[in-house]
Amino acid sequence: MKLVRKNIDSKDGSGSVTLIAEEQEDMWHAYNLVLAGDSLKGSTIRRVVTESVTGSTDKSSVRITLTIQVETVEFDTQACMLRVNGRNVQENKFVKMGGYHTLDLEMHKPFTISKESWDMIALDRIQQACDVAARADIAAILLEEGLATLCLVTSSMTLVRGRVEVNVPRKRKGSSGHEKGMKRFFEQCYQAILKSVDFNVVKVLIVASPGFYKEQLFDHMKQTAVQTDNKEFLQFLPKILLIHCSSGQKHALGEALADEGVQSRLEDTKFATEVRALAKFFEMLARDPDRAFYGFRHVQMAAEKGGVNTLLLSDDLFRANDVSTRRQYIALVENVKSLGGTVMIFSSLHTSGEQLKNLTGVAAILNFPLPE
Repeated sequence: MKLVRKNIDSKDGSGSVTLIAEEQEDMWHAYNLVLAGDSLKGSTIRRVVTESVTGSTDKSSVRITLTIQVETVEFDTQACMLRVNGRNVQENKFVKMGGYHTLDLEMHKPFTISKESWDMIALDRIQQACDVAARADIAAILLEEGLATLCLVTSSMTLVRGRVEVNVPRKRKGSSGHEKGMKRFFEQCYQAILKSVDFNVVKVLIVASPGFYKEQLFDHMKQTAVQTDNKEFLQFLPKILLIHCSSGQKHALGEALADEGVQSRLEDTKFATEVRALAKFFEMLARDPDRAFYGFRHVQMAAEKGGVNTLLLSDDLFRANDVSTRRQYIALVENVKSLGGTVMIFSSLHTSGEQLKNLTGVAAILNFPLPE
């Protein structure tokens, strides 16, 4: 994300920010910034009908700049597209005042968000989005016999980029059907990786499975790359990690990412820190439950007593349309930070964020036990 202009009043927090989305992940950041009630200015295509002096009509598409008051925001996780619907609030010869229009935010085109009050969560989000060093692209293929899921993990999202399903015959004495089926399966996995993974960007490729499927896939890919003289893939081989997981489904990604080998490669990244914090919370919940709280009421009580060491929150909570609901979570964040606690905002598009969401989206590791 590129920050073009920032004009925010230091007293009441009102003002506007102009940004340019430079890659797909930036659309997710924009989704977390644009809320109902905000004003959004951006470029859009509008079909217009013009009438000539003879009375004939002509339909054409024109590019215009509109400012709308936001009513609804939709994010397409697969296409990484953001659609914002609202009423026009500035005079325009093609769209009447108060007329409804949908803005599809476009890559590499500026858009301006105006708010009555920019809170600390939104400002932190902008800083995070514009920090190139925070990127931590990971590719992972999770597999079991005949099934594989290919995921791309960035600092803010986990996207499923491919799914491989091959019907592999059972092992039978005197038959090579099983061996041929597995070879076909491994080849499709390899081709999916070549198609979806940018080896110049990705820092590590995780190959994870139960049993020995990961080793078998690695051997197949290495052998095929040598035979086809794929130098780019052969140079990437040291960045491949073979990790154990329970299945080839997306939910097993959390197991693979929690592995110490993966964590050591990505130890300074935001995402790896979140995975470790959530693992520590669950460990504390099992070992010393009086030091691991979840649910807003319990966590707020602990914060008021100065007991929160680490506050874990889902970014879903800050997209609530109800202003008072958002403010109570922002107040919780400010309270914990003022007392020296750590605050971590989890992406709901990560497996760790999904786990936290299942725990109400609010959890805390405490400095000392607080029996209920």
